[in-house]
Amino acid sequence: MAHARMKDLCFDAGDHHALADWWCAVLGYTRADADPDADPADPVLLQPGAEGGLPVWVNPVPEPKTAKNRMHLDVYGDTEEILAAGATLLHRNVGNGWDVLADPEGNEFCVFPPE
Repeated sequence: MAHARMKDLCFDAGDHHALADWWCAVLGYTRADADPDADPADPVLLQPGAEGGLPVWVNPVPEPKTAKNRMHLDVYGDTEEILAAGATLLHRNVGNGWDVLADPEGNEFCVFPPE
C-alpha cells in the first residue's frame, strides 16, 4: 500500500488574487508572495496563521467552475461572519449542524461551529 501525506491544498480561480485575498481574510492566512518582481500570473501561496493549517495555493485558470466540487474544505467558524465576508449559503444545518457555503468563485466548503 502506498503511503502519502498532505503537503498543501490548491484552489483554481478565475481571479486568483481576489480569491487569495478572500481566503486570507476568512482563514486568517497571509500571502507569501512578498517578491515585488513576481509575475502577477503566478499562483499565490497562502501561509497559515497562528491557528495552524496547511498551506494553500490559489492557481489561475481560464475556465469558470461549472460543476460541484469533488473535494472540499471543512472549516470551523461563524457562518454569519463568513457570509458577511462574501460567501454564499448553499445549505443550512446539514447533518449535525454544519452549513454548506460557497466562496466568491463558487467553491463549496462546510462550516462547523467553532470548537
